Amino acid sequence: MSGRLREAFARAERESRAALVAYLCAGDPSLALTPRLLVAAAEAGADVLEVGVPFSDPTADGPTIQRASERALAAGATLAGVLDAIRAARAETDVPIVLFGYYNPILRFGEARLASSAKEAGVDGLLVVDLPPEHASPLLEPLTAEGLDLVPLVAPTSPDTRIQRASKVAGSFLYCVSMTGVTGSAGAPLEEAAERAAALRERTGRPVAVGFGVRTAEDVATVAARADGVVVGSAIVRAIEEADGDDAKVEAVRALVAELARGLHRGG
Repeated sequence: MSGRLREAFARAERESRAALVAYLCAGDPSLALTPRLLVAAAEAGADVLEVGVPFSDPTADGPTIQRASERALAAGATLAGVLDAIRAARAETDVPIVLFGYYNPILRFGEARLASSAKEAGVDGLLVVDLPPEHASPLLEPLTAEGLDLVPLVAPTSPDTRIQRASKVAGSFLYCVSMTGVTGSAGAPLEEAAERAAALRERTGRPVAVGFGVRTAEDVATVAARADGVVVGSAIVRAIEEADGDDAKVEAVRALVAELARGLHRGG
């Protein structure tokens, strides 16, 4: 189990707040800028950095992150390059890092090789969208050997058997999807998702973070009232997309993450 991930959620709990998980798509707009963006998010209040590996068919991601993946791939981003960017960011921050992606690039890279390379780069865990827990052994075994976590997804439609399996493979926390659909969707039932997260925590004994449809500090506050963690992705990626110039993109991330972090404290 990753010590950094475990401590991030434990520290948030001690401070009577939820942990903020900030997603950024590596390579957007360039791998060269990615470390600065990651460090800015960490300095502004992200408790966990979720680093997306750009993929040509990101089926769980909405239009904003799809565009980011397209830009990153067009700029030459690769899984090896993403790990290099993480290594550079790790030299400047101790905030835990979860590598987020799809199984195809991992399979091509090699599960054992990825586990070793990710550990060396400073990664703390992996979240693989299209890898159900009952088929996770080929990746879970090398991850466990390297002391890295697997972060499984739980959806509103997940049956009890899937929840049980997800809990067994989870190293540090569960990722609770707020709704069926893709990231960035409007109208996500966040209060309901937060209640579901609290019930999952009681049932599994694992911290639970809620993602999909969380856009604003008000959304963060809604989820943070009951969940252990709040995941924000599309809003951050959109801020990067809309800012003009590298320095402006870094400052846009810093400002937005700081604003989102204000919603983390429970009852405040």
